Amino acid sequence: MNALMLVQPWLGSYLQEVGYERWSRAYSEGHRYNIMTTNISECINAILVKERELPVTALAEEMRSLVQRWHYERQTEAEKCKTRLTPSAETFDTVYTVLDGDKNGVVDLQARTCSCRRFQLEQLPCAHAMIAIRHSKRDVYDFYSEYYNSSTWKATYARVVYPLPHQGDWVVPNEVRDVKVLPPDIRSVNER
Repeated sequence: MNALMLVQPWLGSYLQEVGYERWSRAYSEGHRYNIMTTNISECINAILVKERELPVTALAEEMRSLVQRWHYERQTEAEKCKTRLTPSAETFDTVYTVLDGDKNGVVDLQARTCSCRRFQLEQLPCAHAMIAIRHSKRDVYDFYSEYYNSSTWKATYARVVYPLPHQGDWVVPNEVRDVKVLPPDIRSVNER
């Protein structure tokens, strides 16, 4: 933050004013479970480049089909899982080296926290926590979030994504049918 204050004092002041928890993962109270993408629309836009030119109902069907395919693929993968944790959590590196100096971690197993904050952020034991867990002769699996359990993963994809019925079978109220949907008003940067 000090380096930022030297280069862009106004930005540093702004970030301090809004609070670290609003822009820093390390101070956020929310759990992201190691998922850093928040804008899935960018991903879908990149996949549906040609489909974006279709009428809105055809585009919606393409999106539904895409989500259904993704759901089925993940459901199939989850059903194959025979371990207690999801594969990404199961393959968590268990070889650790704890260094002296500022790399040491203070671990509270009861609160499931570590001063490096990785334990709380990812809801997975960090290297410091792994050493503490092993030293206490406790089961490391007891310290993973339930969201990494293979049973939770399977339950996530247990439901079916159903296709839309034929457009002719839709029941659309008149007040909705009469609404004319227009494209957004897009202006160039120079027009603003």
